[in-house]
Amino acid sequence: MPGGDGTGPDGQGPAVGRGRGRGQGQGRGLGGGFASGPGGECRCSNCGHIEPHQLGVPCYNKKCPKCGSPMTRA
Repeated sequence: MPGGDGTGPDGQGPAVGRGRGRGQGQGRGLGGGFASGPGGECRCSNCGHIEPHQLGVPCYNKKCPKCGSPMTRA
């Protein structure tokens, strides 16, 4: 080890701290995400009731008309 740094004779060795990481991704695609677009549906997580999504009204702010549970984006 010429420099005593653990890299060996050809400069290769442990690449500590050199990776790019995995990041957070760009979205899920199957609902539940924020800003999913104007179309789509809102679904009840409890009974499965489906309603059309209303522009400007997040699904998680709506209550199911059948059972009162919170709706999610479908």
